Amino acid sequence: MLLTITTTARPATDLGFLLHKHPDRVQEFSQSFGKATVFYPEAAEERCTVALMLDVDPIALVRSRGRNSPDFSLSQYVNDRPYAASSLLAVALADVFRTARAGRCKARPELPGTPLPLELRLPALPCRGGPELAQRLFEPLGWEVDARPVPLDEGFPEWGESRYVGLTLRGAVRLADALNHLYVLLPVLDDGKHYWVAPDEVDKLIRAGEGWLGGHPERGLITRRYLGRRWALARTALARLAELGDETEEELEPAVEEDAPADVTAADEAAAAEAEAADEATAAEAEAEAAAPDSEPLPQDQPTTPKPKSLNTLRREAILAKLEELGATTVIDLGCGQGELVGALLSRPRFARVAGMDVSPMALTIAARKLRLDRMADAKRARLTLFQGALTYTDKRLSGYDAAVLMEVIEHVDPPRLAALERVVFGRARPSHVLVTTPNVEYNVRYEFLTGLRHPDHRFEWTRAEFAGWATRVAAQYGYQVAFAPVGDDDPELGPPTQMGVFTLDQRS
Repeated sequence: MLLTITTTARPATDLGFLLHKHPDRVQEFSQSFGKATVFYPEAAEERCTVALMLDVDPIALVRSRGRNSPDFSLSQYVNDRPYAASSLLAVALADVFRTARAGRCKARPELPGTPLPLELRLPALPCRGGPELAQRLFEPLGWEVDARPVPLDEGFPEWGESRYVGLTLRGAVRLADALNHLYVLLPVLDDGKHYWVAPDEVDKLIRAGEGWLGGHPERGLITRRYLGRRWALARTALARLAELGDETEEELEPAVEEDAPADVTAADEAAAAEAEAADEATAAEAEAEAAAPDSEPLPQDQPTTPKPKSLNTLRREAILAKLEELGATTVIDLGCGQGELVGALLSRPRFARVAGMDVSPMALTIAARKLRLDRMADAKRARLTLFQGALTYTDKRLSGYDAAVLMEVIEHVDPPRLAALERVVFGRARPSHVLVTTPNVEYNVRYEFLTGLRHPDHRFEWTRAEFAGWATRVAAQYGYQVAFAPVGDDDPELGPPTQMGVFTLDQRS
């Protein structure tokens, strides 16, 4: 991946003083995930360009995540990280240009405070939200933005555009500000980080955003995405911005989906536990407050209106109610994540046997910690099984349950692999009932700050008609009947935010 910075302020070679990198030298900097190289394609008095080239080693990237990385699939090694600007480039930029980002230059102390005519180029930038989002983020900072979609294949224009843009920024900006803009906004546009987002990321965001983030019209979106959609950390960051004197409201994106699995190293686990506990305690409160303006507390003699439940909570309650209605007593949660549904099932004695399966070993580790497995009463522990597995491979451990639950799982599966999941769950495991929930993409327009899909790992999101078509076909193929139910506010035009299919095995099949 490549970033170039060009200036035409004479003498243009002063860029070397600001960056603390001599134009006549090629310098290399080792990173945990590869190697960063700084060089000058051109260096003249009237025009100077510096290039930061990042060579990502996929093997080193996987190793830097530690043994407990939740993603052990081939996608760890074969992905866009070596070619597209992302949080990897932001981290390398922060390391290589550390002094320049701080606005220090001992040799020429007057230079850092002077705006320069700059041109920044990024040939391939993942942009979840498209060119329009890039404009919304950079234009308020004084940049002229040229964001052009990159086609999937120039030889096949009918394939359409990719999720990448070629980005060029032009403006008269202090170099330190330009570098800090990139440091914060690259992972925001990509909507993902290659490392675990711990509480110290709040400090990094506040430092890099000093002087511009608090007044940015998209500060809520920037804060939430930069902090990996972790509610507790985003609330803390926005509160600190307000303390610094900015008129900052808590403008957070709606929690339309649960947190994504993160790449967690062993050294990160202590911070992760703290952040997860905070998230779990405040998620519902944050979601309600984000959707409504702040208000003064009511006098004690006036009744308070209960805060609405989060969509995550509504999903779990709908599934639990349906399982009880169906008379299920043994349940397996396929793709159990961090164990929220498993814990709810265990809290109800009617469910005599509960299992949770997930592809991520780290998610299962966190689930065990949240469920307090080491301190669980023997009788409850005897009802529980947690194990690692993949839904696209036949596994005899999936069989023998009254009901299986796929809660917000199928949209994370590549469409060509859905047939394998169908065969494993409906064809081989064949529980009496299968409960499937998935986002209703038609409802997405109700989320003010949402651009694109609800989660960066979603491979697709279906309309109600598309979900009904898939469910009806699967039911007919494998001998099930299927019924549909809404979860959440059932909008008369758009339908509910979550759609649920309830499959029941036809005993005649």
